[in-house]
This record gives sequence, C-alpha cells and structure tokens, in this order.
Amino acid sequence: MNNYAIILAAGKGTRMKSDLPKVLHKVSGITMLEHVFRSVSALNPAKNVTVIGHKAELVKQVLAGQSDVVLQTEQLGTGHAVMMAEELLADQDGQTLVIAGDTPLITGESLQNLVAYHRSHKNVATILTAEAVDPFGYGRIIRNQNGEVTKIVEQKDASDFEQQVKEINTGTYVFDNKRLFEALKKINTDNAQGEYYLTDVISIFKEAGEKVGAYKLLDFDESLGVNDRLALATAEKVMRQRINRGHMLKGVTFTNPEATYIDIDVTIEPDVVIDANVTLKGQTTIAAGVHLTNGTYIVDSSIGPNAVISNSTIEASEVANDVTVGPYAHLRPGSKLAEEVHVGNFVEVKGSSLGKGTKAGHLTYIGNAEVGHDVNFGAGTITVNYDGKHKYLTKIGNHVFVGSNSTLIAPLEIGDNALTAAGSSITHDVPRDSVAIGRGRQVNKEGYAKTKPHHPEKKSDQ
Repeated sequence: MNNYAIILAAGKGTRMKSDLPKVLHKVSGITMLEHVFRSVSALNPAKNVTVIGHKAELVKQVLAGQSDVVLQTEQLGTGHAVMMAEELLADQDGQTLVIAGDTPLITGESLQNLVAYHRSHKNVATILTAEAVDPFGYGRIIRNQNGEVTKIVEQKDASDFEQQVKEINTGTYVFDNKRLFEALKKINTDNAQGEYYLTDVISIFKEAGEKVGAYKLLDFDESLGVNDRLALATAEKVMRQRINRGHMLKGVTFTNPEATYIDIDVTIEPDVVIDANVTLKGQTTIAAGVHLTNGTYIVDSSIGPNAVISNSTIEASEVANDVTVGPYAHLRPGSKLAEEVHVGNFVEVKGSSLGKGTKAGHLTYIGNAEVGHDVNFGAGTITVNYDGKHKYLTKIGNHVFVGSNSTLIAPLEIGDNALTAAGSSITHDVPRDSVAIGRGRQVNKEGYAKTKPHHPEKKSDQ
C-alpha cells in the first residue's frame, strides 16, 4: 500500500520576526523544510504534496521539483491546509503522513516506526506523541482508562485537568488517506482560534467507532516545532550534537565538540583532529589525517589528506595532501593548492592555482594567478590583478624566486627559474632563467645628513 506525505509550509511564522518564511530558516546548513523532506524520504512516498502560502515562490525554489505544491491563500488552520491537497490525493488508496515543515529534528527512522505502528495496529489514524516535562502550549493527548486515545485538545481549549496531561501532540500524523479527506468535510471553526483544526478529525473517527492510535517518540527533542528564534537556537544545538556525535563514532577526534560547528552535509574521514571553535559549512570534505586548529572556518571546500589548517578561512577552494595553511591565511573562492604547498600567516589567495611545493610564507596577496611548482614568494609580494574595470592573469613558471616586496603587475608572465629582485615593480614579462630588477637606482649622498635637523637628544631628568 502506497505512502503519501503532506508537508505544511504555508505559514509566515510571525514570532520569528522575519520577512523570510519560517520553514526557510536554516538549521546546520539547510532549511528546516529540507530537513523535513530528508526525513520524509525514508518512507519513499508515492507523492509528496507541500502546502505553501507566504512568499510561495521562495518556498518553491527550495523544493526544486521534490514535491507537488498547492497554495493556501488564507491561513485558516491546519485542517484547512490539509484540505488544499484534496484534489491531488483524495481518491488514492494508502496512508498519508501529515507533518509540519518547521520540525527539523524529526528523523526518518521515527517516521518509519510511526507508519509501521499505524499499519500493524490497523488504525484509521495514528498520532505521533511525546512526553513533555513542560507541556504548556502543546495539544494534549487524552486517553481513556484502557489507554486508548479519545481526543486531542488544544492548550486554549483544555480544561484544568487536561492541562495537567504530559503527553503532547507533536503535530505529525498518519491517516488512512481516503478517510482523512472524508472527515475533513465535517470539521468546523467552532473553537477558541476560529480555525479548522486537523485534530478535530480524531473526534470524528472516534464518534464513528474507528480505531485511533498514538505512537510515542523515544526522544522528545524530535518533537520540537520551531516557532521563534529561541526554538531555532535549540534546534541548532540538538542538530549539532547529533552531527558531531556521528562523526566521532566514525573516528573523528574533537577536542571540544560543544564548541565545534559542522553543517549536515560536511563529509569527514577518520583520523581527523578538530580543535575548538572550528566551523565547517556547506559541501565541505575533509580527508583522513587532517588537523584543523582553533578558529578555522571552511565553507564549500575540499581538504586533502594530512593537511594542517591553522586558524584560517577557506572558501570554495581545493587543498591537496600535505598542505599547510595559516595561521591567519585566507583562501578565497577558486583557489587550488597542490600537494605540499605552504601558505603562511597573513597570506591571501584568490582564484589562483599554486603548484606542488610552492611557498608563500607571509604577508602576500596572490590573485588571478597560475603558479608553477617549487615557487617561493618573498614577504610582501602582491599580484596586481585589477585595474578598476578588468582583472588580469599572472603566470609564474616553475622554480621561480619572487623577491620580498615585489609587485607583479598583470597581465604578466614570469618564466621558469626566473628571479625578481626584492622591492621590484615588474611590469613586463620575465624570460626564463632571468633576473628582473624593477626599482629606482639607489643614490647615497655622503655627509648630507649632517645638514639636516635631527631629533633633539633626550635631556637627563637630573
């Protein structure tokens, strides 16, 4: 029997105090909606239907063909939102998961367990529940003396006795698909909110003598619905703990996992050591034997085996094996460092490739350059690649020695084994095996300093 899924993602989320739709706020690198879709995919749904509303086009862009979409022009409650999917799903046989798009911590395993429980107990509806220490604000699960679910009551409609109940409704359900849409035709807005509650279909099923069940989550954290920035921070913390724990179980060492921030799509091989205050984002991959020291920030980059990255920033770049970067280096997008390259403190590389064994120890800018192997950059070297309108290429051959404080003004090509003298401004191509000197001739004026005033000598305090 087929599985179907309805994802509720129409709300603005006014308590987020944001112009961005609530479900598009990110947790560990991807939107909450994407987290939900990844978990729902564990059910292999025959069809996903996402209910969209506020800033619908932005939400559609994130879905990118993963789902059919239906538009809820007015947000009149969860029941009304599910009604929007009637045309696409009402005549299908099977069971339908209904889940909110702001529940990023729910796991695919829990959803599989929920559906298995629903099937094995032959329920018409199964509610995903959790035990809350503080249930305030949640809908309560009301059971009879036999432990059977009799109804769900919302916080604002709950009696004093019902408000003491700790078992809460997570807002995730599985329904017999056809019976769901039949029951939705019978609900109304006679409640404190004046909305169509999806929970009212539970009472309709019970009145018809149909079987309603509840599957309780083992981990309350999975039930978290994000409605404000406080809950968003909680979701981020829980997700980060999950991610780091997973990496540690696969052989990664963290010196302080509580102070390490890793996005969900980052890949890390065993025997990597990660110090505190390291951030890894996007589609980053870290190979075996790498050491990332305190303060390193890497996004959308690949780091090769046994590299050492010390307190540096790397963006959209490729770093090969046995490379050392930092401290305080910055690899900007499009940089490629071959094996055994060293980029030292206060070196910036942008849109450039550096060949094997090349070294730029300190205080250097390399932009829009193709650099060969075993090149040495002296301190203070600058590739001048931008004239205010256009960017130009600097090509440097193999075994080149660039003297300290050299200014290489592109477009420029320096041949193999060439050398530039310290303090030179190089404006023309340098042939291989040549020495280029581009500086003014030094002139000494002997005795001239005697005619110039000097700083007065410091007088004695006595």
